Amino acid sequence: MTGGRSCSGEVLLFQAEDGKTRLEVQLDHETVWLNQAQMVTLFERDVSVVSRHIRNVFAEGELPEKSNLQKMQIANSDRPVVYYSLDVIISVGYRVKSRRGTQFRQWATRVLRDHIVKGYTVNEQRLRDETAKLREMQQTVDLLARTLTTQELVTETGRDVLRVINDYAYALATLDRYDHGSLSIEATTGQALRVIDYDEAIGIVYAMKGEFDGLFGIEKDQGFKSALGTIYQTFDGKELYPSVEEKAANLLYFVVKNHAFSDGNKRIAAALFIYFLATNAILYRPDGSKRLADNALVALTLLIAESRPEEKETIVKVIVNLINRSND
Repeated sequence: MTGGRSCSGEVLLFQAEDGKTRLEVQLDHETVWLNQAQMVTLFERDVSVVSRHIRNVFAEGELPEKSNLQKMQIANSDRPVVYYSLDVIISVGYRVKSRRGTQFRQWATRVLRDHIVKGYTVNEQRLRDETAKLREMQQTVDLLARTLTTQELVTETGRDVLRVINDYAYALATLDRYDHGSLSIEATTGQALRVIDYDEAIGIVYAMKGEFDGLFGIEKDQGFKSALGTIYQTFDGKELYPSVEEKAANLLYFVVKNHAFSDGNKRIAAALFIYFLATNAILYRPDGSKRLADNALVALTLLIAESRPEEKETIVKVIVNLINRSND
């Protein structure tokens, strides 16, 4: 990576348990960064040792260099300084068997969690503000739709406007039902056309490995197999998740939450969710457009990852309502 950029993130202070080591840590792009000199101080190893392990992390393909290295322009420095992400710091810490490295990992994890919670609180207030605006917008949309229909506008422009309104009306109605706690599972597809077993699903994961490096797709436990089995469970002769949409929504939820892979859980969950919808013929609307936009899938996957267990039922209902036949 050439050039450099000014560090626009926060600067946090890490202090080791012995109180002797203090480091100014860069927080940027949802992770923490240290330069090589700081890692030498943190791990109490020679420059040559730390430098060799950093090179090996990239040379052995453990981590991609592009996303885990950046040059920052910092104060009192004539040229950009190379900084390394938390993943690199953790990897070097393991290689040099540093107890300080474990302390730093625990500290960084806590800092990042607090940072996410803080950001969520701010966004939650923004969402409340936007919800009020959405209600006003929905009233305006309803009025405009009635006006267009009543006046029987038959021009192409009139039809285009009405089409746009109808496209957003379902989204607004879904938000309104969410606000009032009246979301339900309805307008779903019957029995699944295809049952996806573990061998087929893990084959999809293996096929994705070429696109991602490092620990992607390496299973830690039986959580992936459990997620697949759960969506087909029955009780008293009846399926717990009888429709295709319910199975798909719960599959996305369980694969994200079970965290069965060392890396790539959200990507794997989203890919399998798309595959499940496609093989059961509900990925696309009758007109060929996607039922769920790419950015909406990303948002839902991240929402699941950050959600609490007691929020599962609501999240599943939201997903079902976004992919059911009412959204054609």
